[in-house]
Amino acid sequence: MKRILRNTLSASAILLIAAACQPDKSARYLRQTTSAANDNIMLVRENPPTFGQRRLDALASYYPDLGVFLAQQGHPDFLAETNKGENRYLIIYYLNARKAFACRSGIGRSHEVEFSGPYPITDNEAKTLAKLRDKASIAVRP
Repeated sequence: MKRILRNTLSASAILLIAAACQPDKSARYLRQTTSAANDNIMLVRENPPTFGQRRLDALASYYPDLGVFLAQQGHPDFLAETNKGENRYLIIYYLNARKAFACRSGIGRSHEVEFSGPYPITDNEAKTLAKLRDKASIAVRP
């Protein structure tokens, strides 16, 4: 019985350590890809995974509130990102619902983010995003 308990506790400790390391892994990925993401609109698609999807996954891991937001709002179509000073600004676009949300983080506030919205997507924004999505769909066809 002691052996089973010890093995269970060891397995639990390993899982806790692995979970604790995830934000560090996400932080490293975010630092490595910030310049590629800065001032860009990225398609967010799971299959095949896009840069925007990988970036959003890392952001959601680093900023737990963003992960909660995505669980509540669902999977977005596009992600726009810019970095100014100590703040990271995100615009999360839901093309079919024609709405967007703004998200701001600050280095001084650690892993916290602030949200605002939803904001309506204009006709011009919707057309531009639809064209980007369609071009990406054509590019991945076999």
